[in-house]
Amino acid sequence: MTLVFEELDFQKTPLGEISLRRRSEPKLDGEILYEVKLNDEFLMSSLFTKAEIQLSRLGLAALDGSELDIVVGGLGLGYTAVAALEDPSVRSLMVIEVMEPVINWHRRGLVPLGEKLSSDPRCRLIHADFFELAVNYSSFDREDPGKLVHAVLLDIDHSPGHWLNSGNSAFYTEQGLKKLSAKLHPGGVFGLWSNDPPDAEFTHLLESVFQTSESHIVTFPNPYTGGESSNTVYVAHMDGGDRVEPGAETDDSKKK
Repeated sequence: MTLVFEELDFQKTPLGEISLRRRSEPKLDGEILYEVKLNDEFLMSSLFTKAEIQLSRLGLAALDGSELDIVVGGLGLGYTAVAALEDPSVRSLMVIEVMEPVINWHRRGLVPLGEKLSSDPRCRLIHADFFELAVNYSSFDREDPGKLVHAVLLDIDHSPGHWLNSGNSAFYTEQGLKKLSAKLHPGGVFGLWSNDPPDAEFTHLLESVFQTSESHIVTFPNPYTGGESSNTVYVAHMDGGDRVEPGAETDDSKKK
């Protein structure tokens, strides 16, 4: 077997040097893996994607209705976003990514899911800072300042207490989460991926802002250890209030 290694892209960003590479993995009979590094730190691999997919599936499973508008924070290799688009109830998807090279990888077809995301008319890839939009703006959609969404699915930092950028820390507070919750429809959902085990303190913080919160441990095989590894997916649910099902008309809308 010939070992294959190729660096597909290397760029300097405000957060550091980011690279995309493709290589064969001898432990998997030469399976081709895609990996992303930021400086000297591995950010993601196409080998470990189960929890990223479950972030979408668990988050959307907590919603009712159809014609859902979804925000994904963090594009990465695209697994969370594609899993969201596989749900037929999703009407629109905004994927917010702070590093422009990552968006370009998808648009150029350098990563396996790039064409699927770029060609889906429901999907918009937005170059912006998710945390700035979440905390300092009235909406994630700068073209529609009053727009609410049905779910926000976040996969950027390693965990609520281990950030890629120290400036992200303000989001993981009661004030930051309340600003996020104001962008959700009644009954809306906030989902979060974490590389760490469930954190009781963070769960308590979610429960101080949302009506309910639960953590899911997602396990997957790890060929490097010969055992299993796990990630955590948090799902927090807004109070439904006098909820209007997505796509339904209200009495006021009929008068217009």
